[in-house]
Amino acid sequence: MSSTRYKIHGMDCADEVAVLAREVAPLVGGREHLRFDVLSGRMEVAVPVEGELDEAIRRAVAATGMTAQPWEEFCTSGVCAVEESFWRRKGRLVLVFASGGLLLLGFLLHGLFEGFRTALTSEGATPLPVALVYLASVVTGGWYIFPKALFAARRLRPDMNLLMTVAVIGAIFLGAWLEASAVTFLFALSLLLESWSVSRARRAVEALMSLAPPMARILHEEGDTEMVPAEAAVPGMKMIVRPGEKIPLDGVVTGGRSSVNQAPITGESLPVDVEKGGEVYAGTINGEGVLEIRVTHTAGDTTLARMIRLIEESRSHRAPSEQWVDRFARVYTPAMMFLAFAVAVIPPLLAGGGWERWIYEGLVILVIACPCALVISTPVSVVAGLASAARNGVLIKGGAYLEAPAHLRVAAFDKTGTLTEGRPRVKSLVPLNDHTEEELLAIAAAMERDSTHPLALAICEEAERRGLEVPPAEEHTA
Repeated sequence: MSSTRYKIHGMDCADEVAVLAREVAPLVGGREHLRFDVLSGRMEVAVPVEGELDEAIRRAVAATGMTAQPWEEFCTSGVCAVEESFWRRKGRLVLVFASGGLLLLGFLLHGLFEGFRTALTSEGATPLPVALVYLASVVTGGWYIFPKALFAARRLRPDMNLLMTVAVIGAIFLGAWLEASAVTFLFALSLLLESWSVSRARRAVEALMSLAPPMARILHEEGDTEMVPAEAAVPGMKMIVRPGEKIPLDGVVTGGRSSVNQAPITGESLPVDVEKGGEVYAGTINGEGVLEIRVTHTAGDTTLARMIRLIEESRSHRAPSEQWVDRFARVYTPAMMFLAFAVAVIPPLLAGGGWERWIYEGLVILVIACPCALVISTPVSVVAGLASAARNGVLIKGGAYLEAPAHLRVAAFDKTGTLTEGRPRVKSLVPLNDHTEEELLAIAAAMERDSTHPLALAICEEAERRGLEVPPAEEHTA
């Protein structure tokens, strides 16, 4: 079945995925027809989309405060970043810094006008110029928050954005401009940090794609070669890989012998000898020989590309802690809004208290009860863990698998390249027949000088470390 993919600008966490699913699912026949990839900011609709349905989907996404556009895929593997404007890439950062700067400016102006003690406690009326500066701080900090809050209010689904917006509006109504500006800035900063964490994970996945070269040297039947984009190669074509070059596509060796460093793909630390009939993978590094390789998979179906897709799909395997936090937030947020409303209304009605004081107390409850730290901390920690693991060569399929090792009792590891570096070193020398260690090492280094074998390299490195003069070797065989 054909599918349509959209780039969703502003989708950085599971909360936004849930909002999108609720709005778009009825248009496409159910949640089972939607797939989301937070790392790439992608939504996939697994039904034919054209004409009116496409417009309806875009309108539904726009109503949530996010924007959808057709996925511009420059790589067949689906992980290449689309070109975006400066505002899309840095807009959130600019607004958060502007909000913080205006908050500081407003505080300094208030302090100069009426004293810093008054500015800190918000006693008395705030001068109009100071209020305008604080208002600008609120607007810039809440630029991405308020549209989502409005959407939540219209759908009667209170969330963190609505909670904070009500608190900010209430603080402004009471004249607490510093509090309104500070709450908006801190909440916008927390969302920026979450967005950064997701961006780091995206960059880690994109870095994996750079393992495979973008061009392949195709061998034609006439015997000449031509450099073509790797995605243009199809199974059955033959390519030539020279010594030291990266292999652009998966294939089978049809000519030549060499050793291939497969560590980026298989984790094997030592080079693997390959000859006719041997399999090679995109992203691995050819050694000392020239290889003729028959392509077996397209660029979008290589082992490397499939690994990257697993990472892209990792956010669908959500950790148990993430699922619990989401369930908690769905109940907790409406409950806190009801409690704040009760505190603001019941005491004045029953006990005759002052409305202004109790409204302020209700707003305080809204601010301190916001679960943003709890809700944000879990997905940020999971995504940061996935990204850190990917940068260090460990591919984890999702948060559920990231938490699973906490329950392990026994772990089995492959030693070479996992618990060890995979780089042999000379540990000790045992000379015989009255030879010294230096003599033995110099003779061994002379014989291994022209070899690229890992053990030969270790012997030569030890001789160099000791500063030995290695004599030239003559008439020796390997």
